[in-house]
Amino acid sequence: MKQSLFITVITIAAFSIAYIIWGVILAAQPHGTIPYSIYQGGPLVVVLIAVLIMLLSFVAERFFSLYKVAKGKSSVQVFFKKVITLLHADDFDGALAACDKQRGTTANVLRAGIDCYRQIKDDGSIDTEKRLNMTQAAIDEANALEGPLLERNLIAMSTIASIATMVGLLGTTIGMIRAFAATGNVEGGVIDAQSLAVGISEALVNTAGGLVSGILGIFFYNFFVNKVDAFNYTTDEATFEIIQLLKEKEGK
Repeated sequence: MKQSLFITVITIAAFSIAYIIWGVILAAQPHGTIPYSIYQGGPLVVVLIAVLIMLLSFVAERFFSLYKVAKGKSSVQVFFKKVITLLHADDFDGALAACDKQRGTTANVLRAGIDCYRQIKDDGSIDTEKRLNMTQAAIDEANALEGPLLERNLIAMSTIASIATMVGLLGTTIGMIRAFAATGNVEGGVIDAQSLAVGISEALVNTAGGLVSGILGIFFYNFFVNKVDAFNYTTDEATFEIIQLLKEKEGK
């Protein structure tokens, strides 16, 4: 699924589910309960619930992509040792087959370099330095293609964290305005306690909702950024070892 379509579907689904939760489920709860207090947070609660659902959807997608797709089918260390062994034996076809079996970010990048070198290693019209440069270029190109796949939706998480905090602050402001309005509309010297309570409740609910999504968004953004950095480091280390091995074969 294309990234733009994925985000559109998630956004529409999130707001639809959020409206049902707020307008149907929470509204039907008994007065005085916490769920009903959340309902009294006002229409902005729909936005806060929607961004939380979107955030959790992006988190689930990143977990699946990084731990199931980008990581590959087996341990990267075991896979890399196997590739090194095959290359030492000049079994380039076997190394490519191992990459195809492993899949994942590191395997895809290594495959690009190994395949490029395999095609040009016996070409007498290309000197040693050029062969190595072409292999490195193939690796760099594959790495450039894999990078955006690892970082997908990270900006969305960061954006959600910022937006959720701002929406929560907006709801807090609106709730306090209603609370102060209740204290200003005094009839017979008696403050409308119910309107005051509703205003304060709306302010606190929106504050809590904005903080929850903001904290989770920042946490998971930094968590996945660290994971992407770890993937990139592993891939860079593996490609460096491959290039050094090929240099040895070329006698450099």
